[in-house]
Amino acid sequence: MTPTLITPGLAEVPTDVDVVVIGLGVTGTGVALDAVTRGLTVLAVDAHDLAFGTSRWSSKLVHGGLRYLAQGQVGVARESAIERGILMEVTAPHLTHALPMLVPLNSSVSKVQERLTHAGLLAGDGLRRSAGTDEETLPRPRRLTTTEVMVLAPPLRVAGLRGGLLSWDGQLEDDARLVTTIARTAAAYGAHVRTHARVLTATGTSVELRDELTGATHTVSARAVVNATGVWAGDLVDEVRLRPSRGTHLVLRGDALPGLTVSVFAPIPGSTSRFVLVLPQPDGTIYVGLTDEPAEGEIPDVPLPTDPEIGFLLDVVSAAFERQLRRSDVVGAYAGLRPLLDTSTEGGEPGSTADLSRKHAVLTSKTGVITVVGGKLTTYRQMAEDAVDAAVTAAGLGAGECRTRTLPLLGAAPRPVLAALELPARLVRRFGTDAELVLTSAREVSGLSDDELLAPIAAGIPVTLAELLFGVTHEGAADVDDLLDRRTRIGLVPADRPLAVPAAERALALAGRTVCPS
Repeated sequence: MTPTLITPGLAEVPTDVDVVVIGLGVTGTGVALDAVTRGLTVLAVDAHDLAFGTSRWSSKLVHGGLRYLAQGQVGVARESAIERGILMEVTAPHLTHALPMLVPLNSSVSKVQERLTHAGLLAGDGLRRSAGTDEETLPRPRRLTTTEVMVLAPPLRVAGLRGGLLSWDGQLEDDARLVTTIARTAAAYGAHVRTHARVLTATGTSVELRDELTGATHTVSARAVVNATGVWAGDLVDEVRLRPSRGTHLVLRGDALPGLTVSVFAPIPGSTSRFVLVLPQPDGTIYVGLTDEPAEGEIPDVPLPTDPEIGFLLDVVSAAFERQLRRSDVVGAYAGLRPLLDTSTEGGEPGSTADLSRKHAVLTSKTGVITVVGGKLTTYRQMAEDAVDAAVTAAGLGAGECRTRTLPLLGAAPRPVLAALELPARLVRRFGTDAELVLTSAREVSGLSDDELLAPIAAGIPVTLAELLFGVTHEGAADVDDLLDRRTRIGLVPADRPLAVPAAERALALAGRTVCPS
């Protein structure tokens, strides 16, 4: 199986396929991979790019479902735990790792809250065991002394601290990197994956497309059409009713909370089950999130955080740490919209979006379009399986069994194999065993030395020219935005973006792609 390129635009697009997938977020790319590995012909398209929507605005966690368990959503929690184990042990060990999570027991946490939280962590570990996830992958939770807490999290406020609770969950290297890897894997098995290809109209048997790079239109016939456009699903199918919820995160430099080696769950005052997460990232930044606020009105291409949300996050986190965080510490902020199903009755009063189920649904429209909506990043594989099952049944397609539960993504390997690779650690974290392919292809395209290809592209920015070149040659990046905002996440810090633009333009030029204005 040789790597297959992801293509921007609609040049030489097939005119007849078994399945058209609309949307190239984590669910849409998951649908494309599931369908093509069952032996179906697949065209998967997106008006913008891979991971353009909600999939790149997450907390970068592979959740085990603890929050949903606390809300009584046992089925959702168990599904999350199962899918987390599949991601971490089978399909994407190269893109995931165990994340230690610390709940500091300070004066704002009552004894009752402490007991409830501890019981919840033990229940979450029960989910891990029932899902079959190894203890070596995710260790058991345990209590920590105050001394142990301060070793792991020196910036915490010492006054009133009486220890902590330590548990483990999964963390992604990057959510957009996961989406890109799923898309590459689908393409490697023969799916036609096209970015910058907008769907103008869709029925259950055909779509009309417009090439956003050239303006040319194409009509493609299909036996089944799957709408995986997330919060925009209702734009294609009128029957779909959503109540989007906005989750906001802040981006801090690592020196805002120096010495932090674990994630910290800062309790939200007045709640026994909600926390603000402080999440150290592999690139040295720290994410703080997240909110859960109704998002009213028209759905924007790129949602924006609100000032009250930013203030709320800073206030909650500052109460747990010695240093008061200020707006000047926030070097970036982002918001994502969760595509939650509106289950309220006609004319009924809507409740809080925090109370809406994260369970996904597969719906069939009057014209036969199959929509998969709801859910969350961790359970994308199960969502995709259910959507393809529905498509196969509705269209009477001759397809094999679902294979994605045991199908490694490109670059995946057992953790000992990854650890033994004598390749740059950053490339191994982001590409697994394909790290060598990234470097080899960059040499061939550019003629540059390894020193130049692997050097950080700017001071304080660990991204390399080799990664940017691979984004163009193998991952369908068509412009600077694709490279800086999705293939890498440099754009999350606005001050870093202009420093990286020259390297992105150089990568596009070296790969022979015309550099278009962003």
